[in-house]
Amino acid sequence: MPSSTAASNALTSMRLLYSLVYSIALACVFPFEYSKRPRSARKRWLREKLGRVRPVSDAGPLVWVHAVSVGEVLAAEAFIKALKKKHPALEVAVSTITDTGQEVARSRLGGLSGVFYMPFDMGFTMERAIAALMPSVFIIMETELWPNAIWKMKGSGVPVVMLNGRISGSSFKGYRKVRPFMRKVLEQVDAFCMQDEEYARRMVEMGAPPEKVRVTGNFKFDISLPGEKPQWGALLRGPVVVAGSTHRGEEAMIISAYESLKAEFEDLNLIIAPRHPERFDEVEGLLREGRVPYVRRSNLGDSPISGKAVLLDTMGELSAVYSLGDVAVMGGSFIEHGGQNPLEPAYWGKPVVCGPHMENFPFVREFYEAVAAVEASEGNLPAVLRDLLSSPERRGAIGAAAADLLRKNSGAVKRAIEVVEGFLRF
Repeated sequence: MPSSTAASNALTSMRLLYSLVYSIALACVFPFEYSKRPRSARKRWLREKLGRVRPVSDAGPLVWVHAVSVGEVLAAEAFIKALKKKHPALEVAVSTITDTGQEVARSRLGGLSGVFYMPFDMGFTMERAIAALMPSVFIIMETELWPNAIWKMKGSGVPVVMLNGRISGSSFKGYRKVRPFMRKVLEQVDAFCMQDEEYARRMVEMGAPPEKVRVTGNFKFDISLPGEKPQWGALLRGPVVVAGSTHRGEEAMIISAYESLKAEFEDLNLIIAPRHPERFDEVEGLLREGRVPYVRRSNLGDSPISGKAVLLDTMGELSAVYSLGDVAVMGGSFIEHGGQNPLEPAYWGKPVVCGPHMENFPFVREFYEAVAAVEASEGNLPAVLRDLLSSPERRGAIGAAAADLLRKNSGAVKRAIEVVEGFLRF
């Protein structure tokens, strides 16, 4: 009994210390966080951060999914849609930290019971939100570990599940420094569904009970793309390089590589798709400066396209456009941005060329090891493209390996749903 009392007192002290530190930090950042919001959004932001979340009146059980920002919302998209399809009566509410996360959740996830800001991680704010929503399950996407949120959920009898879990190297080092505290937090989580074995190992070393940790895969491998190629692809004559989701600083490099390749491949076409629509005109200016024959996708007629660049100035089409290419170049990977998703071209069985900065997609290492993608630098990009364009056999082998790797790793969403279903009571 004395040891149990001592352990309880130690836990109480930990919680009080955490709440004190959190409150001090919150007081420091609150003025900035409040003032950076548009005036029209400040009232709602403050109300929801204080736990005053709009109640959900529908009778079905509710799943509360917490996704920090855009990346986590996008990762949760396939899971939420599949869960709603399988259980139409299920209510799903999504909380985020960032404004952009809110916007993406509202635009990409139709039929949600609510989208709101995650309350401050304080006892009374979480109690208010839990009382309003009465969730059946609380889902943490990827890495969000808010101690008071987890403790209050468990205190209210709400199961806590981490999905698509990952722990970066830097976060792992930080959590290890407070392992006794984290162990008490992680003991309250009912299931950890991790992306891979390394992340699972880190979670256990942080203090999670081993029997609660499992590897279910990465949601990013469960992608849903259009099954048909764009009809305008029939206008293309000659080989095609698709440069997708490019950023400032990359287009000039890609256009230069394209121009150097044209000496050897006269009918080579380039489809270039800037990541942000406000930069369409800027990239058009680069094409003009380089005197590269081009046409904007929005201005396509019926004439065949050969030896030209196509500026993809439409939204939502890039995933299908990868099907038109012979080689795909991933934007955001030749600058310190972290890369874009290589799974979209892999879905179509296309060889993928990535720059040195693919930090947002660490699984790309698996692609390199399986010779399912090629790593390039700014300096050797023309040579890498030349090699692939000159060898249909190598292109085909790399593309087939990419499609096979994607197929083998799919199914993470299905496995996650099975875990969550184990905690639902319909």
